[in-house]
Amino acid sequence: MTDEATARAQLLARRTELEALSETAREARDVVQLDQQSVGRLSRMDAMQGQAMALANERQRAAELGRIAAALHRLDTGAYGECLECGEEIAPRRLAVDPAAALCIACAGNN
Repeated sequence: MTDEATARAQLLARRTELEALSETAREARDVVQLDQQSVGRLSRMDAMQGQAMALANERQRAAELGRIAAALHRLDTGAYGECLECGEEIAPRRLAVDPAAALCIACAGNN
């Protein structure tokens, strides 16, 4: 497999994993019911905190899915491995660790 083929496979696998996690966590993001008869105040507060954490996790998953989509687009257009800031090549070792990396180390350190 070429480096780009490996990167594509890793990106697609991670996208599938994130989409499955998102589907699994859907119930945790649902609106917390405010029925005090069925749930005590502390239990409701715990449920609301759990919901907030689930929503934060979903935002992180959505951001990572966006990075993956952008990396796949760069693969399709031949721009994969080029820093979006300076245009220099992103180190292959950096891409091996994070195939969705869009910036070289120097530019990533400046942001």
